[in-house]
Amino acid sequence: MRSSGFLEHWQLTQEEIDEIISSNPSLRGMLFGYVSEYKLRKIWFTDKRITNLVKEDDHNRLQKGDLFFTYKAASMSVEVKCLQTHTVKKLADDEYKGKFQCDASDRRRVLFPDGSSLETTCLRVGEFDLLAVGLFEFGQQWRFAFARNSDLPHSRYKKYTPEQQRSLLATLMDITWPLQPPYEAEPFELLDMIAQEKQAGATPDTLPPLIVPPMK
Repeated sequence: MRSSGFLEHWQLTQEEIDEIISSNPSLRGMLFGYVSEYKLRKIWFTDKRITNLVKEDDHNRLQKGDLFFTYKAASMSVEVKCLQTHTVKKLADDEYKGKFQCDASDRRRVLFPDGSSLETTCLRVGEFDLLAVGLFEFGQQWRFAFARNSDLPHSRYKKYTPEQQRSLLATLMDITWPLQPPYEAEPFELLDMIAQEKQAGATPDTLPPLIVPPMK
């Protein structure tokens, strides 16, 4: 398959591939997520300061993060998200606003430091180091926004206790172009900060809750 390519191996034309993707929105969204992740690696994480870059198994429910690498002797994990196309609005020339979903792919039971637990798709505070948001729909350009996990907004869901809200990230987040804090257009200043925190033994204000394996 590698020598001939997927189109030749599957006996498909470029027009047929375009038709398949266009007629299956869920496939288009899934494929675009992988494309965004690929572009992220090519644009930012081929830098010589990045070593041991790997992509984790998408089905690993106990370790969240799409990319893992070493930066300045510190282990880093990156969660990659994309804009929700229907939320994108153009405000002016090269000025946009939109939203992106920042949650896990499935529900899992989470145990909190106070002993409470719940099933949720929310990602946990401290579950990954760096967030990367693909902003292609902001002007059809391959741009990304980066933020530390510790700077992201927490859940405000009223049915969660204050302890649970402090331990969970919001599932839907706003973003603009030009970027506003906590987002940055390049990752290395943020990676420097994260590496310094890890080397100093710093921990987040809220310890990440533990995942309880689902009942069989």
